[in-house]
Amino acid sequence: MTAPLLDVHLHRHAFGDRTVLRHLRLQVDTGEVVALVGASGCGKSTLLRIVAGLETGHEGSVELDGRLLDGPTRDVRFVFQEPRLFPWLTVAQNVAFDLGGGPADAAVRQRVTALLAEVGLSGLGEHLPKQLSGGQAQRVAIARGLFARPRVLLLDEPFSAVDAFTRIRLQDLLLQVARAHDITLVLVTHDVDEAVHLADRVLVLEAGAPGFSAEAAQP
Repeated sequence: MTAPLLDVHLHRHAFGDRTVLRHLRLQVDTGEVVALVGASGCGKSTLLRIVAGLETGHEGSVELDGRLLDGPTRDVRFVFQEPRLFPWLTVAQNVAFDLGGGPADAAVRQRVTALLAEVGLSGLGEHLPKQLSGGQAQRVAIARGLFARPRVLLLDEPFSAVDAFTRIRLQDLLLQVARAHDITLVLVTHDVDEAVHLADRVLVLEAGAPGFSAEAAQP
């Protein structure tokens, strides 16, 4: 049996006296798309932040391809609910921010140009974020997530702030670029239809005493 690419085993994670996650096991295979759904406050976004190395203090482990992760890594990237672009940087500089704020040489510029073309933003590299629509800004965020060539891309309700038509287009775009780059996706959504459309598996996080559990549902 092939070992999972991502293996998360949480005994407990708490904020003060409040236990948020307990006895949770998440395994994701290479190239798989997994959606996390559940009521607000059940720990979905916290789980993503733990996997990304942005949340600490949990009891348990996160492994990527058998390697224990103890902090942020270029192999795992995060796309937030809002684009979170730096307003003083151009679109191209935002995409290449991993290199310190901007395309530094021809190879980097070429990669940024190619990524912007993939997400439908050709010719907008010199624009500032304030010149973009909400959907365009989120496309930049996706391109930035892809820039480091991660193995896993985490997305926390990435399309919740855009209109329904833009959302549909971005969903299809996400699947297209994930397949093109052979990237594993784990995303949080409150939209069950979105989860079924995007994911190979849907995991439902449910509140329950004493903690929370994840149950798999095939779309």
